[in-house]
Amino acid sequence: MVNKNFLIMSFFALFLILFYFMVAPQYQTYEKNTILLGASLPLSGINSHLGKDIVVGANTYFSHTNARGGIQGKKIEFIQYDDKYEPENTFSNTIKLITKDEVFALFGFVGTPTVKRVLPLIIESNIPFIAPYTGASFLRTKDTDNIVNFRSSYTNELDALVEYLTKQKNITRFAIFYQNDDYGEEGYIALTNALSKRNLSLIAEGTYKRNTLSIRHAIHEIEAAKPEAIILVGAYKPTARFIEKVKEYGSSKIIFCPISFVNADALMGELQGKGDNILFSQTVPSYDDFYSKEAVEYLRNLAFYYPEEKPSLVSYEAYLSAKTTVAALRSINGTITRSKFLDKLKHVSPRTLDNIPLLYHNAQLLNQVYLSNYVNGKFEIIQKYEY
Repeated sequence: MVNKNFLIMSFFALFLILFYFMVAPQYQTYEKNTILLGASLPLSGINSHLGKDIVVGANTYFSHTNARGGIQGKKIEFIQYDDKYEPENTFSNTIKLITKDEVFALFGFVGTPTVKRVLPLIIESNIPFIAPYTGASFLRTKDTDNIVNFRSSYTNELDALVEYLTKQKNITRFAIFYQNDDYGEEGYIALTNALSKRNLSLIAEGTYKRNTLSIRHAIHEIEAAKPEAIILVGAYKPTARFIEKVKEYGSSKIIFCPISFVNADALMGELQGKGDNILFSQTVPSYDDFYSKEAVEYLRNLAFYYPEEKPSLVSYEAYLSAKTTVAALRSINGTITRSKFLDKLKHVSPRTLDNIPLLYHNAQLLNQVYLSNYVNGKFEIIQKYEY
């Protein structure tokens, strides 16, 4: 009965959205007094740092834009609903954003399992779906013309990590600690593919359940295999606990490699700044590069609009994706429509973000991966890869 009700609800929701977009086509002029963007993301629970940082980063630039007259006299409004990083909450939030709030575009969703749950709604409605905080492969296919990813993919990140570790550190013994859901599976597949390209394979793996700290079994499975490097595809709290426990067992030479979704700043906060033997994967450069025009601008505007908030890689990425979104909106001649917006976003100037190059390729605008170490309270880039 539960499955039957679930299917009925899903079908009814899809019908509502399809009906809505039959009377609100892509080329229709956007008549609202504000440009309304909407997100479903975790604002409470174990991944709340991600959601809150994305809101802070995006709203920092949107506020900066509104203070200067907005877009064609329209202000940008960014509304969010908390989904606690649970897919069914994301589903209901997305329906509300599209049919009740009538947002112009969906922006800044968080998570692979959450986004996968609403993917049919996004594709069928054809509403612009911009800058989700995930590197999932299913968002980078020929069926996703209305989806514009800002960040590099998990495939890119895992390939960069394996390339560096094998070439620079001569590492051959890899293990993975990952979340037991679609997010973890994406990372797992990307890692095994990257290893296979180099005639390598995993020697151990361990999982934990989403939104929990149940890591004990994973620790024993992985530690017993004596890996040289452990790829970390999880949330920051279970990842931090995993690193601490493995180090307690005396495995001091293992290199821990969290991908970007782990949330490097939150992870370092949880580990009290102890970043030894941790190799971070980032999809944007470090925000504390004072030679970067974008980083300096971000820090200045963040301090002005959110003086109580600390900078982070997550909010910096959201800031940059918001700036790119605004650049696309500004470049629209005449009336604003969703189709014009998508076209302008896909053809945004490569120099929009100064020294951070943009190019729409494989359904994403950023095509770089930055590897870093945490040294003296800063993320220092040690290698950059282009894809």
